[in-house]
Amino acid sequence: MANNDKTRSKLLTRRAALLGGGQLLLLGTLAGRLYYLQVIQADRYAMQADENRINIRLLAPPRGRIVDRFGVPLAENRPTYRAVLVAEQAGDLQSTLDAVATLVPLSDNDRRRVLRDIRNKLSFVPVALRENLSWEEMARIEVNTLELPGVSIERALIRSYPFGETSAHLVGYVAAVSEKDLSGDDPLLELPDFRIGKSGVEKSYDLNLRGTAGTSQVEVNAFGRVVRELAREDGMPGQEMVLTLDMALQAYAAKRCAAEQSAAAVVLDSWTGDVLAMASMPAYDPSAFAAGLTGAQWKALIENPLNPLTDKAISGSYPPGSTFKPIVALAALDAGVITPDTHIFCPGHYELGDAKFHCWKHDGHGSMVLRDGLKHSCDVFFFETARRTGIDRIAAMAKRFGLGAPIGIDIPGERSGLIPTTGWKKATTGIAWQQGETLSAGIGQSYVLTTPLQLATMVARLATGHEIVPRLVREDGVMTQDGGTDRIEAPSLNIAAKDLKLVLEGMYAVVNEQGGTAYAARVMDPAMAMGGKSGSAQVRHITEAERDRGLPKALQVPWKDRDHALFIAFAPVTNPRYVCACVVEHGGASGGGGSAVAAPICRDILLEAQKRDPVHRVPDQPYGSATLASG
Repeated sequence: MANNDKTRSKLLTRRAALLGGGQLLLLGTLAGRLYYLQVIQADRYAMQADENRINIRLLAPPRGRIVDRFGVPLAENRPTYRAVLVAEQAGDLQSTLDAVATLVPLSDNDRRRVLRDIRNKLSFVPVALRENLSWEEMARIEVNTLELPGVSIERALIRSYPFGETSAHLVGYVAAVSEKDLSGDDPLLELPDFRIGKSGVEKSYDLNLRGTAGTSQVEVNAFGRVVRELAREDGMPGQEMVLTLDMALQAYAAKRCAAEQSAAAVVLDSWTGDVLAMASMPAYDPSAFAAGLTGAQWKALIENPLNPLTDKAISGSYPPGSTFKPIVALAALDAGVITPDTHIFCPGHYELGDAKFHCWKHDGHGSMVLRDGLKHSCDVFFFETARRTGIDRIAAMAKRFGLGAPIGIDIPGERSGLIPTTGWKKATTGIAWQQGETLSAGIGQSYVLTTPLQLATMVARLATGHEIVPRLVREDGVMTQDGGTDRIEAPSLNIAAKDLKLVLEGMYAVVNEQGGTAYAARVMDPAMAMGGKSGSAQVRHITEAERDRGLPKALQVPWKDRDHALFIAFAPVTNPRYVCACVVEHGGASGGGGSAVAAPICRDILLEAQKRDPVHRVPDQPYGSATLASG
């Protein structure tokens, strides 16, 4: 019995020792872990605690301004006010919304949007009630904040376009970030109210205009609610973009184009390539995009048959009509197939096999040389000239003058136009080029397509003999008070000086000599006289039966089927500096041709450009060899 007690006592002692050892081991392990966490890892967990307590939030920087060559703002930021609602402070949401609606307009769509946003966000996150409040609306809410629980006013910046639709296509607009815009790695794009450029300069130079984000260091509680701001570092404002545009001239050009149903005009400084004006009307209000278009506003824009969203100056492709004839003339002179004294007889039509091609003057022009062919815009003269030259040589000359490919202007949306060749047609259609198509191309029809910007570039190169390239943004970012009179060093086109001079003299005769197709649009002041070339581009094919029975008057033809009216011009003729190209779609309200409708627009715009010229003098040394006598 005693032995059993001893044995039992030893077992209890051993078990107690094992249990005590296990407990000591567990306590040691726990103590070691606590030491590791609280001493060795103290700094790490203190930092993580701070990271949970302190949030770094991005601050959108002010967007850079866009100004014209004289510093006139075309796009800037203006302060705006918005009413916001914090749901957890509002109590009865419907009662609060009803109270707000008695002070400022709050549509059913606004109510639905607010309730949707409240459902999708945390209850302490502010939700926008109304954006872009006027001063009076903001004041009414501020005065009644005690009766509007959870409602407050926030101050923000919104993009403003002082000239509205006058510069809309050039400057462009900003709008909210879409899903496809999120492919970049810029964290600014994640901000809910951030806007990016969607068209024009706003889009082309969006990265420059955005600036660099600032940061706000805020303390938050366990629920993510902001307790206080600890530190703030403002971002870097976006870069200011200086355009070559003269806004006063732009406004004038837009006004002249707006007098027609749908028109576009481009004005270049042929010495520098600066775009002084580029108007396309009708247009749209870019501020509406910055604030956010309603469904009804967007539908009205896209369903408008006059296409106000399209920049016709760079995106409108038109047959150039007779404005293409100077290129055909230069190609023929360069190829040696005609000379200044080559006579071609115009009986009113041109026969090629069984086909008959008609001149615009039914009874013909008689015997013509090149200068007269340009002055009277004789189709038969250029049918024969084009036949002798061939489409491939005409195309090669056209491309030297900027046609058939994008010019490379600083804004998106430019179309390339089309200058056909024998190889192009074979590759595109599988059908060989026909000689009759050469005749049609010789008067700017057939497959030939150009944009107003290309036509203006063509005239700038005609006037200077150099490869002038248009530019809209001044890369040096420098504004000018003298108009920027220094000529650029552009490569020569290597066109014979005598050929250029002959073509420009023909264009001078178009406007300034009796019998010229645009004589009615001449400038009376010899010091500001212009030279030019009119054109009317067919929109639909005219059948032989229609021609035989006599074409109906333009106004009896549906507007969309009327010919486009075009005109290209340079001034002053003594030393060309300013060039203009104008297209009036379907001849405008009057249904007139280029000399009747487009030429007066070019004349008025070029007169305005010369009046605004700060130099008012002719340089001693003419540029190139295109100088003409004014008599």
